[in-house]
This record gives sequence, C-alpha cells and structure tokens, in this order.
Amino acid sequence: MINSRLAVAIHIMVLIASNPRETVSSEWMAGSVNTNPVVVRRIMGMLRKAGLLTSRAGKTGAALTKDPADITLMDIFRAVEPKEELFAIHEKPNPECAVGKNIQSALDVTFGRAQSAMEQELSSQTLKDVMNHLL
Repeated sequence: MINSRLAVAIHIMVLIASNPRETVSSEWMAGSVNTNPVVVRRIMGMLRKAGLLTSRAGKTGAALTKDPADITLMDIFRAVEPKEELFAIHEKPNPECAVGKNIQSALDVTFGRAQSAMEQELSSQTLKDVMNHLL
C-alpha cells in the first residue's frame, strides 16, 4: 500500500490555501490531520524544499508560492515521494527459479502503465480542484 504522505501533504496545502490571511500553526494543522505536529512540520519541509510553500524561521505559518489552480497533485506527489518508481520488485529473486528469473520483466510493463496512469491523473488535477470538492 502506498503510504499516506501524499494525502497528508494535500491536506496541509488545502489548510494553508484556505486560510491565507491567518497563520495556521503546525499544531493546528496536526489537529485537522489527526497526526503529530512533527509529521506536519516534516512534510511542510518537503513542500518548502520543492518550492511549493514558503515560511520564515521563527514565524508561525506558511504560504503557498503559487495559486492553488497552478499547483497539480503531481507537483505535491513529487515533493513528498522522492522515489521515481512507484512500484518495486522485491530484491534478489532466485535466478535459478523460473519465476524468480523472470518476475521483473513480467511485471515491468504492467507496473509502468499503472504508474503512468497515476501520474497522468495527478497531473490533471490541481489543488484548486480538491478545494472545490471540499469547500
């Protein structure tokens, strides 16, 4: 199962976008996400590093660097999921086994198509689209 980091990152971005004039703290956001503020701060750090958020040291709150309509869910995904490949085959299958020897090539095409479809969908949806469904 894919971890929840993407969903939490989108949640954080919506909270910040929905409260542009307020300085929302990581503690407040953690209450909405129902997680620890440290998790919120860690994900916000990833979003800052990707150029999607801006904040100032010693100041509570953050701001989006772009309009929500200009931030795709794929932008957010890339910020919080550093691996290029969504799917991975277990390491070192037995090369003496007919299945182990061929499992990678058997799954490469299917996994590649699945990842491509997911990336296409995330690229077609913006943060604003999510906000329109919520607010």
